[in-house]
Amino acid sequence: MSEPDRTTLDIYNSKAAEYADRNEIHLRQDPRLGEFIAACLPGGQVLDLGCGPGTSSAVMASAGLRPLAMDASAEMIALADQLPGVQTQLASFDDLSGIDIYDGVWANFSLLHAPRADFPRHLRAIRRALRSGGPFYIALKLGKGEARDAIGRLYTYYEDDELKDLLRSAGFTPTNSTTGESAGLDGAMARWISVACHG
Repeated sequence: MSEPDRTTLDIYNSKAAEYADRNEIHLRQDPRLGEFIAACLPGGQVLDLGCGPGTSSAVMASAGLRPLAMDASAEMIALADQLPGVQTQLASFDDLSGIDIYDGVWANFSLLHAPRADFPRHLRAIRRALRSGGPFYIALKLGKGEARDAIGRLYTYYEDDELKDLLRSAGFTPTNSTTGESAGLDGAMARWISVACHG
């Protein structure tokens, strides 16, 4: 067990509204989210792990899914609480437990804040909580090592093959991946990868 990085958490708490405003349109129009929703059982229970302000959960709810939006930031959860159809839980990655609970798990740029040593354990917990055959989408920043960005958030970076090997070791089958480059909350351009899997 390890506590979330306090500096990273403080930054998200202080910038929750800015983060929500900055990402609102992009998250609502994200084609990867549309693919995830289409791959889920209609009306299914899904987990938005590291949900931020809950925008993706709101899109899931409007599509008929039953999302649980989970985040360690109290200010992010306060925003997600205001969204219709979204159930929330203030919790860290280590609080994820249970077996065969979710019909899909969405981890969009959240697990990149977990320490590298904890990452395989978190993936195994997700696999246990995901019903067999359910979709798992994960997005991380590409690169090597660990570092803080310009505003102090701690990141763990992965390369394409490394990430897919870790996913397979946890019991997932990667089906396709997308790469891109975009500006984050710190304003810097960063390369990223998103991998679609099933359990």
